[in-house]
Amino acid sequence: MTPSPTEASEQEAGPPPALGIGMVGYAFMGAAHSQGWRTAGHVFDLPLRPVLAAVCGRDETSVRAAAAKHGWAAAETDWRRLIARDDVQVVDICTPGDSHAEIAVAALEAGKHVLCEKPLANSVAEAEAMVRAAEAGRARGQLSMVGFNYRRVPAVSYARKLIEDGRLGTLRHVRVTYLQDWLADPLAPLTWRLDRERAGSGALGDLGAHIVDLAQFLTGEPLAGVSALSETFVRERPVLGGPSAGLSGAAGSAYGPVTVDDAAVFTGRLASGALASFEATRMASGRKNALTLEINGERGSLSFDLERLNELSFHDHAEPAASAGFRRILVTEPEHPYLEAWWPPGHGLGYEHTFVHQARDLVTAIAAGTDPAPSFADGLQVQRVLAAVEESAAKNAVYTPVPPPSGNPA
Repeated sequence: MTPSPTEASEQEAGPPPALGIGMVGYAFMGAAHSQGWRTAGHVFDLPLRPVLAAVCGRDETSVRAAAAKHGWAAAETDWRRLIARDDVQVVDICTPGDSHAEIAVAALEAGKHVLCEKPLANSVAEAEAMVRAAEAGRARGQLSMVGFNYRRVPAVSYARKLIEDGRLGTLRHVRVTYLQDWLADPLAPLTWRLDRERAGSGALGDLGAHIVDLAQFLTGEPLAGVSALSETFVRERPVLGGPSAGLSGAAGSAYGPVTVDDAAVFTGRLASGALASFEATRMASGRKNALTLEINGERGSLSFDLERLNELSFHDHAEPAASAGFRRILVTEPEHPYLEAWWPPGHGLGYEHTFVHQARDLVTAIAAGTDPAPSFADGLQVQRVLAAVEESAAKNAVYTPVPPPSGNPA
């Protein structure tokens, strides 16, 4: 059968140019990022074709097994060798926070684009160094992005559009919570996420970073200051008796100290004067991945629950009181963000799709030479909020200003 002129043109054009991906880290986040890179080009018509060139981890046996499982062409045990590979153009960092700065700065200086998991770093100073490296890299054509994947939930992106379109009017109040329960058991083992040297902070950095970013992303405003409390409820836990699996692992017989927070609660004020409240804990029994948000404005309100991530609740305060109320929007229409390439309306997406959307957005930005979001500067702003929360909590909830985003890294 003779191909049509359009089909013949596509055949002559061939596949889009390859974009080699090198990933450092292969556990929970590495698996999620692998899914995103592996799938994005099969769903969206991308200008570049992500190729899973190499994955890196310290244990050779484990990293080779991860490479085979997730479709990576090669495995490395030294991230410096991964960065030096000619077939790697993007370095994806999925390691604990204590290595983010070193790897990201080296990758940018080597001429690579960088995707770095959140939080950007373990300290403001490290985040500032990363922003400086990103700015220098941008001048040479290298792009960088932070992995706040929940921005890529279609319902969250649609909520931002409603706010940008003025459907809520002037914003007055934001409430965001992120509750999990995988540490509710005091015998849950001491993983790296409970070690300040590696993780930077506990529920605050792990979960609080997400909800701070979402509050600022949705409202389009930075937090100007915070008042916070935090607590570590279980101060010693069993050390791991073997390799970790996902968020946990098998407990050994020895015990070690927990050096991060178990929970953080804080209030804040946005730059416009709107008020915000935040809760983050990994000890809320019965809550598996309960990220909820509500934004209230003069003209309406909206709410979202990650455990029902294909839905958005919206209230239009201009409607007559007799019929007004929150209504459920099923965010599965092709007109909704990201959904033009997925399934027919009503066929929902899940957690893993946020990483597909993340990969799509970064590949598209690299091809166009445009700045992807969230940027390292956005990640630095979140880091400054987290630092202000820790400072306030250390002073028993004293109101602590957050440096504005316009402040240049020192």
